[in-house]
Amino acid sequence: MGIGFVLLFWAVIGTILSGIALLIFGGATAFFTRGVPRGRRRAIIATSLFPFACFAWAAFIFVFQALVNEGVLHRDPGLGDAWHCPLPNGYQILLIDVTDYGSVYNPKTQISPDGVGEQEDAVFGVRLLQIAGPYIVGAVDEGKPPDVRSKKIDSYFILDARTGKRTTLTDYDSLARAAGQLDIHLGLEPIERVYSRYRFSWFDVFAGVLFCGPILIAFLFLVRWVVRLRQTRARSLASLSNSPICSSRH
Repeated sequence: MGIGFVLLFWAVIGTILSGIALLIFGGATAFFTRGVPRGRRRAIIATSLFPFACFAWAAFIFVFQALVNEGVLHRDPGLGDAWHCPLPNGYQILLIDVTDYGSVYNPKTQISPDGVGEQEDAVFGVRLLQIAGPYIVGAVDEGKPPDVRSKKIDSYFILDARTGKRTTLTDYDSLARAAGQLDIHLGLEPIERVYSRYRFSWFDVFAGVLFCGPILIAFLFLVRWVVRLRQTRARSLASLSNSPICSSRH
C-alpha cells in the first residue's frame, strides 16, 4: 500500500471525523449560548470550523515533518509501506510492507538510487539485529522473499561497519564464538524493535509539540469565548429581572 493511497485514506477519515466534530462543537456552542443577545452566531461558526482547522493544521505539520525527516534526518515520514532510519554507524534499516524482517545496508556504497542492491555490506531478510559499536550482528531468513508466517533463521552474520566486510555464520554457537573474539556480548532483538529505537528523534517530539500546542491554545480560547458569552446571557437575564417592567409585573 503506497503512501499516496495511505494519504488518501486518512484524508477521507479526517474529513469524516471533522464533519462529525463540526456537528458536536457547533451544537454544544449553540446549546450553551442560547439566549445570548450578541456574538452567538460568530461563536457557533468559529467552533464549528475548529475541527477542520485542526485537520488542516495536522496536514501541514505532517508535510513539514515529512520533508525534514526525509530530506534532512533520512527517516521515513511515518506513513506508507516503507520505513527506514539511520543507525549510529552510518548504516540504514529498511523495512518494506512488513516490520518483522528487513534490510541493513550502507547508503554511501549503494549505486542505484531507486533501491538496495545486493553486495557484501547489504544484508537482506534480517529478522534479528544488534548494534554493537562498529559491528552489526544479525540473524537472516534467506527465503526469497522471507516467509512472513514463519520466524525461521537460516544464518547469522557479523558486519564491520568500518570496512563493510561481512562474516556469515551457519549457527548460533558459531556466532557466539565469533562475537566473543570481538568482545561482543550478544543481545539480538527483533529488527522492528531496533528500528523503533533509532527512528524517533528529538524532532518528532518537537513536531508533536508544534502540532498540539496551537490546537490546545485555540481550543482554550474558544472555551473562554463561549464561557464569556454565557456570562453575558446571565447578566442580561439578571438585568431583565431587575427592570421596572418586570418588577411591576411581579
